[in-house]
Amino acid sequence: MTLNERIELLSELGVYLLAEPDEALQQVIQRSYMENRWFTPDNTRQALQSIARAFLDPEKLRAWTSRYSLPDKPHPERTIGLVMAGNIPLVGFHDWLCVFIAGERARVKLSEKDKHLLPFLVKFIGDRAFEAWEYTEFLDNDDKLSGFDAVVATGSNNTARYFEQYFSRYPHIIRRNRNSVAALSGSESIADLYALGSDIFAYFGLGCRNVSKLYVPEGYDFEPLLEALHEFRDLANHDKYKNNFDYNLTLFILNNTPYLNNGCLILREDASLQARIASAHYEFYSDATSLYRELDQRRPEIQCVVSNTDLPGWTIVPFGATQEPSLSDYPDGADVLEFLTKLNVG
Repeated sequence: MTLNERIELLSELGVYLLAEPDEALQQVIQRSYMENRWFTPDNTRQALQSIARAFLDPEKLRAWTSRYSLPDKPHPERTIGLVMAGNIPLVGFHDWLCVFIAGERARVKLSEKDKHLLPFLVKFIGDRAFEAWEYTEFLDNDDKLSGFDAVVATGSNNTARYFEQYFSRYPHIIRRNRNSVAALSGSESIADLYALGSDIFAYFGLGCRNVSKLYVPEGYDFEPLLEALHEFRDLANHDKYKNNFDYNLTLFILNNTPYLNNGCLILREDASLQARIASAHYEFYSDATSLYRELDQRRPEIQCVVSNTDLPGWTIVPFGATQEPSLSDYPDGADVLEFLTKLNVG
C-alpha cells in the first residue's frame, strides 16, 4: 500500500467515527464499559471523536507526514512491537497510527483494560482494504512480545525499568509516568477555571495529559476555583470515582491532613505531581522566577503545562485543551515517526 492509500483509509475511518455510531460500534463501546467501568460510553465516544478530528483528517495527515521522509514501499519491511497502556480509551492509538503511516507492521500487546477498541478500528480498515491486514497483529493475552525489530512501550515507572532491561538490545522508546500541571496567576476568569475543570476531570483524571498539580501564587484565593470545579459534581455519581473520593477523604481526615473539598475534588498542598484519583495537589510560588525554576527542575515529569501566561521554554496549552493533542504532540516528547523513519534509512 502507498502512503496516500493508507491516508485515504484513515480518512474513511475518521468519517465513520464522526458519524452517528452504528450498532457494531455501539456494541464494542458497551463491551469495553462492561469490562472496564472507567471506560464509560461518553468517555469512549469522546476519545473516538477526538481521534477522528485531530488524527484522521486527511489534510492534517498529509501536512504531518510531509515533514518526514517516508518511502512508498508496497509491504511492511520491519515489525515494531507496541506495548500499550490502558488508563484511558485508545491511549495507544497514536503509536499504532505512527507505525501504520510509516508502512511498518505493528505487533501489539494490548492492555487488559483496553483490548477491544483498537482491534475494532483496525478491522474497519482491513474490511475496506484487504492489504491493510498485514500491517497489524494483535497478541493474545498470554503471548510474549517477540520477533520485532524495534519497540515502543508505555508503562509506569516500575514497569519502565523492566522494559529498559528487557528491550535493551533493540531500538526502543520507553515511556514512564508523566503528569500535567496548571500554572495559575490568580487573574483567570471563571470561564478559564471552568475550562481547567475539563483538563482535570476528563477521563476521570486518569490520563498523563490530565492536570493533577496546580501552581498558585502565594495568597491565592481558592474559592472561585472550587466553585467553578463544582460544575463537574456529576462525576461523583460514578461508583468507582465516588469510592476513590470517599476513600481519599477518609484518609485525609484520619491522618489530620489539611485539605480543600468541593464535593467532587479534594485539593491538598503537596510537592508531588502525581495525585490520587478524585484529588489534585497544589503548591505556592513566590514569584515568576521561582515558578520557572520549579517547572524546569520537574521537566522530565511533566507532559503538559496549562496557563494563560507565557512561560519561557514551554509550549503552553490553553485551558480546556489538554485532551486535544495534535498529530505532532508526542507523549514524553519522543517523536515516534522520526524514530521509525531513522529505522527505515538505517
